Amino acid sequence: MKTVQISLNSIDKVKSFVNAITQFDYDFDLISGRYVIDAKSIMGIFSLDLSKPIDLAIHAEEEMDAILEVIKPYLAE
Repeated sequence: MKTVQISLNSIDKVKSFVNAITQFDYDFDLISGRYVIDAKSIMGIFSLDLSKPIDLAIHAEEEMDAILEVIKPYLAE
């Protein structure tokens, strides 16, 4: 498992992020405070405070380089 910080500060970013990670068969969780949301759930994402970066937990054994490449546009600076 790997955790990175991402920023989803617009509706378009949320939609393209979900489309990007659904191509992988691994579990992705978004962690904001005490809330843990399935990162493939658009409705779940919109229940979080998107004004600040969110932790993304990637539960993958393989393909980590490919996953990180796909989510690169969403990584928080």
